[in-house]
Amino acid sequence: MILPAGVAPEARLLLIGRGLRALCDGYIAVLLPAYLLALGFGTWEVGLLSTATLLGSALATLAVGAWGHRFHPRSLLLVAALLMSATGLAFAGLSAFWPLLVVAFVGTLNPSSGDVSVFLPLEHARLAEAAQGHARTALFARYSLTGALAAALGALAAGIPDGLAGLGIDRLAALRIMFLVYGATGVAIWMLYSRLPRPSVYSASHAPAPLGPSRPIVVKLAALFSVDAFAGGLVVHSLLALWLFQRFQLSLTAAGAFFFWAGLLTALSQLAAPWVARRIGLLNTMVFTHIPASLALISAAFASRLEVALGLLLLRAALSQMDVPVRSAYVMAVVTPPERAAAASYTAVPRSLAAALSPSLGGALFAAGWLAAPLVACGALKIFYDLALLKAFRRVKPAY
Repeated sequence: MILPAGVAPEARLLLIGRGLRALCDGYIAVLLPAYLLALGFGTWEVGLLSTATLLGSALATLAVGAWGHRFHPRSLLLVAALLMSATGLAFAGLSAFWPLLVVAFVGTLNPSSGDVSVFLPLEHARLAEAAQGHARTALFARYSLTGALAAALGALAAGIPDGLAGLGIDRLAALRIMFLVYGATGVAIWMLYSRLPRPSVYSASHAPAPLGPSRPIVVKLAALFSVDAFAGGLVVHSLLALWLFQRFQLSLTAAGAFFFWAGLLTALSQLAAPWVARRIGLLNTMVFTHIPASLALISAAFASRLEVALGLLLLRAALSQMDVPVRSAYVMAVVTPPERAAAASYTAVPRSLAAALSPSLGGALFAAGWLAAPLVACGALKIFYDLALLKAFRRVKPAY
């Protein structure tokens, strides 16, 4: 894996680790409900276990932000890798609901498409130390791209149990094998991260610390990022697919092809993000790529022809996620180095919790027959977020 110029070699280990985790998350998000249904649970239990995984991950990430400064990030990454391994082994071996609920809460499973885990703030902090300036933005772009492509491959791997069942292996046993693979991947990540540089003696100015001088900035960013995440939750992929089915009677095959190309455009756009940020700045890249994407989404809501709607949605896909690596780089650049892990935690978790609230609202609007409402509300809220972000931080210059 080729690193951008000016990046410390240890970043390669972090990128590989991100790819391995995303590969597992990609198939776990698809297989988890199928596995739980195969164990005999109902849809309510499936939803409760999925909620427990997200809530547990969010609280663990917050704990890293609050108390993680007491430990070296390398040590915490190694503990997280062991927890990932234990989670996979426990899910493969347990069948009763309450033990699985406990494991879901304290473990590392991720039933969503994003990365909400204890790994995230720790890896972000290490990546921020591995590069400076434009090289840091390019590195975060590689990190986001690696995760997106690996998650897509992981989703394809969700079909492996059906293939194993075709060879005569019991389907439940085949599903358990995938959780064993998840656990084995945790061991592989532990071995990978054990090669990270060992803890050195920190100077007082660089020792990890809880939020201090940067607290007002982080709180304001977390609040604004939550608005953006809530808006995005109104049109998650499943709801956007539902809109295409109901509005244009799109077939499953055609919808699958659309989301493939949309995902590819999203991944490639993150490679372009550092180039754009180098020319117009981190904050301007976040705002001025987001607003056209939101306008495209609002326009698609009123398109009368399928071709026009799909074209506008593909334009949105090419622009809407360009801010992801830039946003991560910006957060790392406006807080002091000792506060980076805490800042990554406190800005990531509120986004995840906010995004979990809005899909039910979007679904209710669709059920009421207001097909355009979620798309328009999503676009309008995101434009509000962009303008508020620009107003709040246009005078805040990256300093680290």
